[in-house]
Amino acid sequence: MRKVLIADDTKNIRQLLITCLQHEGYDVTSVENGEAAIEAFKQEVFDLAFIDIKMPKVSGTEVLRQIRSMGIKTPVIIITAFATVKNAVECTQMGAVAYVQKPFTTNRVKQVLQEVINDSEQYKSLGGLLELAKGKLAADDMEEALTILKRALSIDPAHAYTYYLLSQVYEKMGNPHEARHFEEVYRLFQVEN
Repeated sequence: MRKVLIADDTKNIRQLLITCLQHEGYDVTSVENGEAAIEAFKQEVFDLAFIDIKMPKVSGTEVLRQIRSMGIKTPVIIITAFATVKNAVECTQMGAVAYVQKPFTTNRVKQVLQEVINDSEQYKSLGGLLELAKGKLAADDMEEALTILKRALSIDPAHAYTYYLLSQVYEKMGNPHEARHFEEVYRLFQVEN
């Protein structure tokens, strides 16, 4: 049975994830803060972790930083109510594989699980991810394109074309501010390379 860790300071979120993940056949360990999450990682090996980015004392970002510094490569799905570009880039650079934005449904959790455990080689390579994202963009599936591009950032956060595609996605989603931001990052990478 695959083991998953949930770290979130909100009891209702933990309970929703516990119920959903147990239904999907996972052995679930649940903690309510970042310190307990770090201790859990020291005690057990997890196949997957859901970590809230905003927790008292030790943030999810700090948990991710510390487990990576310990050499723990567990795929981490970040839970956030406040998705920002800075957090997305920082967490993907440290190896977060996906984001789940609060509030979320069990269907969204199942979708993210499927994406994370997908064994397709295409889904693991940067080129394959960018091709998938372009296809989702063309099909007007912006949420899926965004998820795929975030994974692409975790593979290579310095790949300029990923930022260009992110700008296109945000433009189509009606968020010109984010679109301009990612276009500026794309141009910066173009100048550096």
